[in-house]
Amino acid sequence: MIAIMFVMLYFVLLRPQQKKAKQQEALLKAIRPGDKIVTNSGIVAVVISVKEKTLSVRSADAKLEITKGAVAEITERSGESSESKSVAS
Repeated sequence: MIAIMFVMLYFVLLRPQQKKAKQQEALLKAIRPGDKIVTNSGIVAVVISVKEKTLSVRSADAKLEITKGAVAEITERSGESSESKSVAS
């Protein structure tokens, strides 16, 4: 009975967490200058440069340097327009 509980715990909690961590790692490796991102705190910015552990971003009139871990999602890739996204969908 205890073994079954551990197996269920693995599939319900640990496996989804590992999958999400892999997706986040792939997202951070794919960031390029020109990408439009959203941070965990809700700041929308454009990536200016990518360093090993940090990103230089521009949001409105401010230039910020943030850690890569603060990136929640990439909303728009550099070189992609919103028209090409809607045509491809």
